[in-house]
Amino acid sequence: MTERHLYPPLSPFATGIRARCPRCGDGALFDGYIKLAPACRACGLDYEFIDAGDGPAVFVILLIGFVVVGLALVTEVAFRPPIWAHMAMWIPLTLVLALGILRPLKAIMIAAQYQNNAREGRLDG
Repeated sequence: MTERHLYPPLSPFATGIRARCPRCGDGALFDGYIKLAPACRACGLDYEFIDAGDGPAVFVILLIGFVVVGLALVTEVAFRPPIWAHMAMWIPLTLVLALGILRPLKAIMIAAQYQNNAREGRLDG
């Protein structure tokens, strides 16, 4: 039996936004900006089960692409700025948005993976 029943279920969004342990909500999830810690320092949960893969990066690309391309199109139609103005606006905005939402989005996906007890898919053989 696991120790999972000793901890009340936490919201993946609440723990993800704060980048906290998905089991206890206290320990840090990351050692660096997006490098996972080996285990929770508060409850001891081993983070070996975590496999976020490319999911967070794909969601960041889709979300930011939608926002930045939409804003660039509206700006182009309304003001027709030169290409250097587009580059001066959209490259920094893209970088800031990507770096700003990558960490919380990765943490939310990890917390949802823990909450739903998600594991690698297997084929019946």
